[in-house]
Amino acid sequence: MYARSADSAEQMERCVGAFCEQPDEANLARAKEAWKQARRAYCRTEALRFYGGPIDDVEPLLNAWPIDEAYIDCVDGRPACGIVHDVAQFPRIQETVLALANERGGEANVSVGWHAIEFLLWGQDRSATEPGQRPASDFVDGKAEHASRRREYLRTVTSLLARQLRELQRAWAKDADNYRAAFERDPNALRKAMTGALVFTAFELGGERLTVAYDTQDQEQEHSCFSDTSCSDLVEGHAGLVALLRGTLDGERVGPGLITAIAAADAECAAMLERRLDAAAAAIAAIPHPFDQAILGKDDAPGRVALRAAIEALEAQAEALAFAGNLLGYELPVRPGN
Repeated sequence: MYARSADSAEQMERCVGAFCEQPDEANLARAKEAWKQARRAYCRTEALRFYGGPIDDVEPLLNAWPIDEAYIDCVDGRPACGIVHDVAQFPRIQETVLALANERGGEANVSVGWHAIEFLLWGQDRSATEPGQRPASDFVDGKAEHASRRREYLRTVTSLLARQLRELQRAWAKDADNYRAAFERDPNALRKAMTGALVFTAFELGGERLTVAYDTQDQEQEHSCFSDTSCSDLVEGHAGLVALLRGTLDGERVGPGLITAIAAADAECAAMLERRLDAAAAAIAAIPHPFDQAILGKDDAPGRVALRAAIEALEAQAEALAFAGNLLGYELPVRPGN
């Protein structure tokens, strides 16, 4: 999954580079589509978090959200805000500078990663039914202020993300002196993998991405808000978790999967988990697009009913994972750091 993510991110980097060389609407559309493809591949890897692995060190630089887009570039009513316009404090746009600026002064001050790239490509989402509609002219010299800095920002932050994903792939490469080699020798490896699966289910998918948005009805809590691809994020994130548990990826058998170990301890528990994985996948897929409209309204509104069903299905999935962990002799946390 990390190899696929890195490959698709490098393809996105090439499309972004082509757009920056010739910033027209056709190249912008290709860059956006490459972002969507790379984003789907990355979301598959998110179940590999939450146990102190290589991803946990760099994840804030990859996927921090929600973001205050005004920290990056101009927004409605503030035509000269953000790093793009702050030539005095940021005279040069460089990877190190942008990485050091990430979350400086507040968690929403996100300067790098998927959602920084997303905002630069799509711009603010001002529509209830459509994603952001940033024009390619924002990147054309003479048509928008600091267009060259905006191009450089987009190129730099995309290159940084692609490089970081390739480093994650190398950390898990076979037959190397790397994290994978140490993980295979680690007597706690299975517990760590189970921990990641449970925390991702209970805390990240069920909690941060669904319950918070459901309870607050705050559109700022939408994960990929500029491109309106949050529903895809949820589907692909859960699909990556299913791959980890079942050992299959897009119909291809790639490994034994964690359910193999669970079934060896208790076949009935493994079967229960299988059923709950299917139920959660179906419930997540049923959330209507766009996500920022599904969270609104009274609790009997169709979107909110679908969200509640997905939350409950993930709660049941988390319960099954916790039970499976107990069978294997582990007391697994449901939140990071617990």
